[in-house]
Amino acid sequence: MIGEISHFLSFLSGLIFLAVFLLSIPMYSSSSSLQRFVPNIFFVAVLSLFLSFSLFVYLALTDDFSMRYIASHSNTNLPGFYKVSSIWSAHEGSLFLWIVFLGLWGIIFWLFYNSKEDLYVETLGIISLILFLFLAFLLLVSSPFERLLPISPFEGNDINPVLQDPALAIHPPMLYLGYVGFIIAFAFNSAYLIKQDFTEYPVARIKNFSLIAWAFLTLGITLGSWWAYYELGWGGYWFWDPVENVALMPWLAATALVHMLFVSNQSKSIKAWTIFLSLLVFALSLFGAFIVRSGIIDSVHSFANDPTRGLYLLLISSVIVSIPLFYYLRFLPNLFSQQSIKVLSKEYFISLNNVLFLTGIFIIFLGVLYPLFMEFFFDDRISVGAPYYNLLFAPLAFVAASTMVLSTDSLWSRPNSLQEILRGSLIASIASSIVTVIIALLTDTFAWWFLGGLFFSLLIFFKYLQSVIISYLDQTKVNVASMIAHFGFGMLIMTISLNAALSSEKTFSMKTGSSAIFADYNFTFDNLSKLSKSNHDVLEATFIFEDDKNKFLLKPQKRKYFTRGEITTESAIKIFPLHDVYITIGEQQTSGGWIVNVQLNYYTRWIWVAAVIMTLGILLSMRKKKYV
Repeated sequence: MIGEISHFLSFLSGLIFLAVFLLSIPMYSSSSSLQRFVPNIFFVAVLSLFLSFSLFVYLALTDDFSMRYIASHSNTNLPGFYKVSSIWSAHEGSLFLWIVFLGLWGIIFWLFYNSKEDLYVETLGIISLILFLFLAFLLLVSSPFERLLPISPFEGNDINPVLQDPALAIHPPMLYLGYVGFIIAFAFNSAYLIKQDFTEYPVARIKNFSLIAWAFLTLGITLGSWWAYYELGWGGYWFWDPVENVALMPWLAATALVHMLFVSNQSKSIKAWTIFLSLLVFALSLFGAFIVRSGIIDSVHSFANDPTRGLYLLLISSVIVSIPLFYYLRFLPNLFSQQSIKVLSKEYFISLNNVLFLTGIFIIFLGVLYPLFMEFFFDDRISVGAPYYNLLFAPLAFVAASTMVLSTDSLWSRPNSLQEILRGSLIASIASSIVTVIIALLTDTFAWWFLGGLFFSLLIFFKYLQSVIISYLDQTKVNVASMIAHFGFGMLIMTISLNAALSSEKTFSMKTGSSAIFADYNFTFDNLSKLSKSNHDVLEATFIFEDDKNKFLLKPQKRKYFTRGEITTESAIKIFPLHDVYITIGEQQTSGGWIVNVQLNYYTRWIWVAAVIMTLGILLSMRKKKYV
């Protein structure tokens, strides 16, 4: 009965969202009574949606295996935490959570946006339309409410073993909060376009919503990278997996958008940029949902392999995006300011960085779709891997870093002298060059991407250090939030460069009692033991590592889960301040030996620290009214 109530509440909320959208349309000709009524029924719709999801969570916690979805993805032996996270472990439940978070962002807008301001009701109406379309898809095509009748199983099939991890239980919700958080910017700008009143552009009022969404998206991607590092045995921070790529595209567009939102208070010439990026971020989020759930790519992150669902998602996404895009293209001349962007002004450099971000998005988009195109039209299976992305992304990052540095000495809405801008960065450039040469000599690494990564990251550090010193001497203020965020970006470039240049790995064939040497470590395969856990068996290998200063044990595992019969690899990691010793055990050979992979990973954790620093800078900037 509870399942039917949950189902009914989702159906009811969909109908109310449709009503909110229909009632918001007359608001384009204004109606004070509707202005009071529409937000109230929007709240009722979201409340109904939240109650529906809460009841579904209760069904998972109480092991109601008469629900097909719960029987397929949960088990009585699971801790309560994983019973809840099993809800978003597969397609239907993850889509349900996606929709709930759409409603959550809608209610945040409902609470914190001034209801007396322009575009309030119109924005709620567009959010409601999107919620209605996705709820219709959930209930009609991908329902998690199906019953197993007349006989339900006594036990469930268990959650996917690789998902039985705290980080992955948290990673999807945080990532979804970032993805769908840009619905506010999308809906607000769509309402602005449809209303066709271009006399004022109050986009700064939604700035903080987008900043928080960017923070969630960044932390969600970082958490996913951390999970893949220690859980999947990948041993790196990024592998250009197709699903990783479709998360990176909206992040690049969102990063460009948050810069535009800061600039909007300083310059009216970037309105068209801001609106376009607002539409693009959410469109790329919808594209990611389509890729992950359509089954057209093969990835450890993908949820489904049903192309029919993918077609429905593609149709819904096309409807959602095409309407505001039509209005954008139609009224594009009205969006451009009569005052053009001055060459070498601050707006000029920020717009140039937007072009770089869009170029990066296109590179990834091509890398994701080209193999699909080749397979569909020519039946030729190819893969686009890390060499393609690394070769193209490194120069983009370097140019972005240089334009960031040059923009610090530029002025708003006024052309600058190139000589003055370059002179302002001369000291930082000399210092960066000297330190880069020293590090290259010490590491004996002279690859172009390594030298470029060091130089441009150091250029950011020294330039902002120079700015702090000058501001102290001149008794002027410095934008601390902007400095922290850009320092994090510089740190990201540096740590990625050092990780790629210094890290190493080697594969061994070893038997118990045998020893080997890797880097400065002498390690021994000490023993192999079997353990039994509540829902899986464990084969645990013990390795003893020694160098001149340290001696420690690492215990990688192979696990076999009872219900699904799946075998997983669990890494073992020894953490040092600047590097990790990382080991995994593979398959047993016919000779009796085991495949052992050992890695020395430098600065991997500092890459994640850099992402957290960027996020901190963005969050601190929420109180700032301008970009510096």
